[in-house]
Amino acid sequence: MPDRPPLPEPFRCDVVPGRGHVRVVPVGELDMATGTILERTLRDLIDSGFDRLVIDLRRLAFMDSSGLRLLLRWDETARRDGTELSLIPGPPEIQRVFEMTRLLDRLTFVDPPPDP
Repeated sequence: MPDRPPLPEPFRCDVVPGRGHVRVVPVGELDMATGTILERTLRDLIDSGFDRLVIDLRRLAFMDSSGLRLLLRWDETARRDGTELSLIPGPPEIQRVFEMTRLLDRLTFVDPPPDP
């Protein structure tokens, strides 16, 4: 029986409170089927009064164009509404999406927080 690659982890969004901000960590594959989970998480945080969001892309295994559009839409909304939105870079295959679409300079990328 040939070895099968491991199944991707089911998509989820972890929320990690920080000082003056909240970090949202999407885990798994961000695509058309899962984008609504990230969208709902971000909307719930904004509705709860958070005005500084950090989306940590380090745990993404895959992101398609719908995931990219979702991040761009949230970036535009944040700029319009005065919310601070930044991204922690993901693994090379995720960052390549931003490089290929020439969006690295349009979005705000920040260094990850230091390990505790």
